[in-house]
Amino acid sequence: MIKIENVSVLNMDNAIRGARNPMESHALSDSFVDPHGQFIVGPKDLVLANKLCRAGSDHRKFIRQIFVSVDITAPLYWWKEFDTYKVGTVANSTSTMHKIHARPITADDFSMDRMNSDSREQMLSFISFIEGLRAEFVETQDKTLWYSLIQLLPSSYNQMRTCTVNYEVLTNIYFNRRGHKLDEWREFASWISSLPYASELIGCS
Repeated sequence: MIKIENVSVLNMDNAIRGARNPMESHALSDSFVDPHGQFIVGPKDLVLANKLCRAGSDHRKFIRQIFVSVDITAPLYWWKEFDTYKVGTVANSTSTMHKIHARPITADDFSMDRMNSDSREQMLSFISFIEGLRAEFVETQDKTLWYSLIQLLPSSYNQMRTCTVNYEVLTNIYFNRRGHKLDEWREFASWISSLPYASELIGCS
């Protein structure tokens, strides 16, 4: 399971302007802001941007200045792989350490959508067990119970993080993960392809 919300694409205008810096061709720029306040990349700017992106990472430096802020809810097993892309990313997560005991633990807190029925039944029983640990910790404040919760928490536990990435990082993710065996990565690659100018700047097909 992966949920992607609150997407903002930032600094596209400055990045496109910067793409013209090396040849000082700013007079040829045809991008504009429409009546709704949305930045539109003009045809000439888009041709230049696409040419630079196809020339490789040394030439597409300007897309490192196109930022995306997004809320992602995903299981811990997915986040462990996402952390491969630490360079050029910032993530502010909900805190398991501080908040695991703050509310009841339910099946909705876990990714179980790909489990078979036997595994799901076992998982529901386990969730009931760790919820019992949580409730007992809230009542007694016995730290061994809190540690038990933290150490037993499975990798299917869902965590939400507010992430900031750039188009260069998303380019790497898209081409490295779009065919991954985890459905979450394929869904994430599909989301990348839906971003503004993803075809021209990232190379999404």
